[in-house]
Amino acid sequence: MTQHERPSQEEFDNSARWYKSVTPKYTLDWYVKWVASVFVLSAMSIRGIMELAPYDLGLSIIGVTLWLWVSLLWKDRALIVLNSVGLLFLIKTFVMSIIQ
Repeated sequence: MTQHERPSQEEFDNSARWYKSVTPKYTLDWYVKWVASVFVLSAMSIRGIMELAPYDLGLSIIGVTLWLWVSLLWKDRALIVLNSVGLLFLIKTFVMSIIQ
């Protein structure tokens, strides 16, 4: 096999040289996790710009809520705790910003 040839499916399946995702693709949770990741990364990209803080908070709430949904679909307790607590912190910040 030359450097640019694709391996046969059998070579790919039996090799440790290629990274193989264990997550099923194109399922509901797959789409939700990618949309959630886009929201979280968008929020992170504007973090630190004071004029955009409300957008950061809104994007973060949406992204973390979607990740919480994925973690519930996966029944992954660590992700459920992480995203639940993160969402509580974000909602607290949102409520405090409305009160002030």
